[in-house]
Amino acid sequence: MGSRTALVEDLMERFPQVPREAVFKEDLLRGGVAFEPSALSDNEGGEVKPKSYFIFSFDHGTLPELGEAALRRPPEEIILTGGPYDLRRTVVSVRVNPASPYRVAADDEGLLGLYLDGKRIADVGVPPMPEYYRHTLSNGKSVMEVAPTIQWGYLIYLTVFRVCQYFGAKEECQYCDINHNWRQHKAAGRPYTGVKDVEEVLEALEIIDRYDTAKASTAYTLTGGAITKTVAGRDEADFYGHYAKAIEERFPGRWIGKVVAQALPKADVQRFKDYGVQIYHPNFEVWDRRLFELYCPGKERYVGRDEWHRRILDSAEIFGARNVIPNFVAGVEMAEPFGFTTVDEAIASTTEGLRFFMSHGITPRFTTWCPEPTTPLGKANPQGAPLEYHIRLLQAYRQTMEDFGLSSPPGYGPPGPGRAVFSVSSFMDSLPAGEPVADATEAAAEV
Repeated sequence: MGSRTALVEDLMERFPQVPREAVFKEDLLRGGVAFEPSALSDNEGGEVKPKSYFIFSFDHGTLPELGEAALRRPPEEIILTGGPYDLRRTVVSVRVNPASPYRVAADDEGLLGLYLDGKRIADVGVPPMPEYYRHTLSNGKSVMEVAPTIQWGYLIYLTVFRVCQYFGAKEECQYCDINHNWRQHKAAGRPYTGVKDVEEVLEALEIIDRYDTAKASTAYTLTGGAITKTVAGRDEADFYGHYAKAIEERFPGRWIGKVVAQALPKADVQRFKDYGVQIYHPNFEVWDRRLFELYCPGKERYVGRDEWHRRILDSAEIFGARNVIPNFVAGVEMAEPFGFTTVDEAIASTTEGLRFFMSHGITPRFTTWCPEPTTPLGKANPQGAPLEYHIRLLQAYRQTMEDFGLSSPPGYGPPGPGRAVFSVSSFMDSLPAGEPVADATEAAAEV
């Protein structure tokens, strides 16, 4: 197939059940997008909300390789609309790739557009600088550094531990660049707080709450690297949980509280619940046993795949199945040299995992794999997984949800093309738009 346009159009024709917006979104997420200087932000001093690098780099190059995009950050996200494909409003997380066939640039009238193979295919909207980003903490730190927001302002992303205690080739997940991302930001002289002080987090949230008058921010996620020992004298459940406790005491009911952590023993999961967390994300990363052992060596060594899955099921007894939402990294199933060599095999494996969890009422979600170049899998697979895999996964995901009578999980905003705000995969864009939006009240009532 001669061009990326031809590939995309072929897939849209072959899989008409998948929204055309999701086809473009998945291609941008897996392969990145280039930015002309006219489309970059003026960092925190400008009118456009800049990319915050909230946990991983989600780029196809290191900062020194990104050119001007490393000095003037690209937008946090973009919105696609219109164009020859008549795209409905589609929110896409920005993953920078100077070599991408997709390019964001301003036309002669200064209007931003997305170009593919030299043709303008969509209008591009960028997130305005939120008022709360214009204010600093009492110690001078920016709100963007302490409590950035993503998903078009829906989610406050609190990466309170910026590194991971699974360290080195024998422990780090093979697709994850959290530790490198920490190192590159420190090397560039950027502020990148390793362990965020709970009082700083609360102060940043006070600023957001004060200036977010439209109440666009609806949820927060507490996350960071795995803790195999302690951080600041606390084990993993206590470390992440004590932030939730402080937030819920200061802002009761203001946001849906979510935590991304390892699959922990039942007593530790109960502590999350006691601290006020409403949604638990014990990510299973990849379903296939052999690939889990190869790609997640630290998790296999400290916990093990079978025990990890048992703990996920056990956590449903505490949070309720609907509020246990494990993530997987969609695409690493096909990473060379160990992954599946055909899309059929990869989809069959991943669907097996979806059916396992959904048969227990647990609805996983996924992040589209970005092959970051400092990771082993990114180095070996700079092109990521085939676009066809991602499109067929969306089809399989929706079908499996329908098979088990499940609806979109709480804490992700509205489902459906033209409505979804979840920006790092298209699973919410691909679900029916008629579903009600799950909010904090619903999430709390279902446990």
